[in-house]
Amino acid sequence: MGHTHSDDDEALASIERHHSHMLERATALSDALIAAVDAGDVNTAYDEKANLVSWCEDELIPHALAEEGPLYGGARGTPEGRLLVEGMLQDHQAIVGLVDELRAADGAHAAALGLAVTRAFRLHLQKENRLLFPFIAGREDLSLADSVAGLEQIVGP
Repeated sequence: MGHTHSDDDEALASIERHHSHMLERATALSDALIAAVDAGDVNTAYDEKANLVSWCEDELIPHALAEEGPLYGGARGTPEGRLLVEGMLQDHQAIVGLVDELRAADGAHAAALGLAVTRAFRLHLQKENRLLFPFIAGREDLSLADSVAGLEQIVGP
């Protein structure tokens, strides 16, 4: 493919940086929702839930869908990577399901679901960063850099 390990290292650093920013944002939005619920401020809790749901719809879910294409595709085509990718896809389904539940919830239930989305996302990122991406980067027939080229949803702007 003509890729180098330094290209993959650079791509991995970009992905991890973008993941870190996304997780910080998700955590801040979830924390704001929890604080409003804890304070008994129904109007602010409603607004904070809407902010978190909007972020999930505008950032988190598009990011997950973008990963399912070229980034997961190469690894999924290998015997060693197939089950790992299946696990990543199940994570995405679980996170989308939590966002669907969050959309319909309020009060303490919404705060708990917001926290669940954030925790599920954190765990998913750890698996990608520590298992999937090193697997892709370590294979001669796959390129992490080629897989994410031009995909701002994955590497950030």
